Amino acid sequence: MRLDGIRVLDCSRLLPGPYATQLLADSGAEVVKVEDTDAGDYARAMAPRTADGVGAIFEMVNRGKRSVAIDLKTDDGLAAFYRLVEDADVVLEGFRPGVVDRLEIDYETLTEYNDDLIYCSLTGYGQDGPWADRAGHDLNYVALAGLLDMTRESPDEKPRPPGYPIGDMAGGLFAAFAVVEALLARELGNAGGEYVDVAMADVVASFAQPVAYQAATADPAEPRPGETPLTGAYPWYDCYETADGTWVTLAALEPQFWRAFCEAVDRDDLIDEHGARDPAVRAALEAELRDLFRERSRDEWETVLEGVDAAFAGVYSPAEMIDHPQFRARNLVERPDGAPPRIGFPARFGDEAGETTEATDLDERVPEQGEHTRRYLADAGYDAEEIDALYDAEAVR
Repeated sequence: MRLDGIRVLDCSRLLPGPYATQLLADSGAEVVKVEDTDAGDYARAMAPRTADGVGAIFEMVNRGKRSVAIDLKTDDGLAAFYRLVEDADVVLEGFRPGVVDRLEIDYETLTEYNDDLIYCSLTGYGQDGPWADRAGHDLNYVALAGLLDMTRESPDEKPRPPGYPIGDMAGGLFAAFAVVEALLARELGNAGGEYVDVAMADVVASFAQPVAYQAATADPAEPRPGETPLTGAYPWYDCYETADGTWVTLAALEPQFWRAFCEAVDRDDLIDEHGARDPAVRAALEAELRDLFRERSRDEWETVLEGVDAAFAGVYSPAEMIDHPQFRARNLVERPDGAPPRIGFPARFGDEAGETTEATDLDERVPEQGEHTRRYLADAGYDAEEIDALYDAEAVR
């Protein structure tokens, strides 16, 4: 389902909301960033910056969008925004609860101008609950959701912030999914306009499915870091250091993967250790694997186990990921001329299989703040004189 013909007004900033609308833009939607007339989306100026002086995060999640700059705190600016809403399909906002009510751009108000509107609020903790008004960032959301507790090898270690902002990205991904779900329901005639409340903490908490049963039923409380099948309890599902100080992963949960691994490394004597319940046996096996993997470098292990069904992979840095042949083959990393690499849309449809993605079209660049204000005001029915008056009043930029 392509989203061609769908117009999204994106009132969010920084990473989670713009990532959500980037996914929608990659799916064909026309995304219009609604920025204030002052700094706009301040991710534009955040370090690190590209060679053009643009914030790298902004560059990554705002390609192909349009930008209008409107002062929603003025009567004229608010009236202009309402005019834009009349022709929109979706509004996505990332303000703290209550802010849209003060600005008079809440769902109930906007449905007076467009009763088929899909309206998505993306926040840290949602619109209700005792934490709804609490300030937060990704680290706080993954902490509340139980993920941060599980990032360490043992309960005695300090929790380790994930290398990627999982709450931000997962929240943006789920917001995009929820918007598409609401659009589909509308198109099928099952619903009209709809309000969607997405909390990043909720989304990360939903990732707890593999451990939720133990967490809810065990006494004493489980699971604990490093003690679950997927966090270090099993030596056949763990990370191991190699001869050159890099790391590899072995995830041979199924007996057939473990057997294939053992046979490939000439350790048939270890095959029957798979599934061992005795902690002493597991500890001895882990020690054997530590010694084994230190015999070769990561790349040597990749060569030894290439083509072996062992659920094995090296650990790669983000810089190595960018140029990895797997992602090159998938055309995931876009390389526009004269611009930094971009991570593209992570799905391919039948008619796109094998195509190379080249983000070289001018429409794929990130917009300047307010670059398209005149165009969209004209589309909304303002004539040139009225638009000039809005600029003179500094209601738009």
